[in-house]
Amino acid sequence: MRTRNPELDALAERAGIVFDSALDFLPRQEAKGSDGAMSFGNLDDRKVQLALDEMLAMDAPTYNQQSLVTSPNAGIPAFLTTYLDPKLIEVLLSPLKSEEVYGVTKKGDWLTETAMFAMIENTGETAAYGDFNQSGRSGANVQYPQRQSFLFQTMTEWGERELERMGLGKVDWAARLNISSANTLNRFMNLCNFYGVSGLQNYGGLNDPSLSPALTPATKLATGTSWSNALPTEILADIQAGFAELQQGTYGTNGNLELTDALTLGIHPVSEVYLANTNSFGLTAMEMIRKVFPRLKVVTAVQYLSNAGVYSYQLIADEIEGQRTAECAFNEKMRAHRIVPDTSSYRQKKTAGTWGTIIYRPIGIASMAGI
Repeated sequence: MRTRNPELDALAERAGIVFDSALDFLPRQEAKGSDGAMSFGNLDDRKVQLALDEMLAMDAPTYNQQSLVTSPNAGIPAFLTTYLDPKLIEVLLSPLKSEEVYGVTKKGDWLTETAMFAMIENTGETAAYGDFNQSGRSGANVQYPQRQSFLFQTMTEWGERELERMGLGKVDWAARLNISSANTLNRFMNLCNFYGVSGLQNYGGLNDPSLSPALTPATKLATGTSWSNALPTEILADIQAGFAELQQGTYGTNGNLELTDALTLGIHPVSEVYLANTNSFGLTAMEMIRKVFPRLKVVTAVQYLSNAGVYSYQLIADEIEGQRTAECAFNEKMRAHRIVPDTSSYRQKKTAGTWGTIIYRPIGIASMAGI
């Protein structure tokens, strides 16, 4: 039952109103005429209506409104107004460029631990002719350099509840773990292709002991050796110095290369920007380089910045007389082992193997540090 308002009771008494219930009220009926009309004593219809209007207005807060049992709230759960984009935004990682710089090939399989390469050199000498002279000999010399492989692995694991919970977030968790494992193996493979594996006969394209020492860039008009403020002609001169090293340097190819041969220039992405340096005639360094070396390909890799903050480049002759200069080599790109079930989870191992970068002809690679 609702609590009566004392002020309203007094008002009702003056107005001649009788409350029959907590919700209904009727005017007190005193008489009914012969015509059936109601009479309310000294009150007319207008007075009754005014009394009712005043009473309802005064009683609205206390008489007609019920107190709340629940906490005051005009909202809904926040997640009902949240949009979950089904597109997954992947974290940006540096690109894997070793295979683009050196090329790639498969050698052996995951059972192969050592690779041997037969290197042959033609030998011979001549002598003056004579009918009975048997001088002069031609022969060959063979040696077998070796490389050792390195197998590496990674694991993926997922639980049944974990899988379904991630599904609520619109993530195909098992598939994402597989993608992550492939990326993990590829990134380590790329690292080995540049730096090899310590403690093994497994070298990278940047630290193979057979590589010739790095050249020093010429001092630029703007001082220093950096390409940042170098003239296009000065950048071209540094590239020409690398090609001259390939041709006739201490470790040169003795003229086996032509300017029109296919070349790869491996540089850091920052160094590539400076190839756009322009001269007073509107020519960029890249345009000038391509006029001299029409088949030169530029490939960027972040590994051309040393830990000491030194930028470098490698100028690589892709082939010399039909023989590749270098190749990234692997014996297993990715072997996915069987999925092992547990009570309410699963796990899987993935394996890969690398030989590093096999440089068949170190004389086909020239480098320069300090650009």
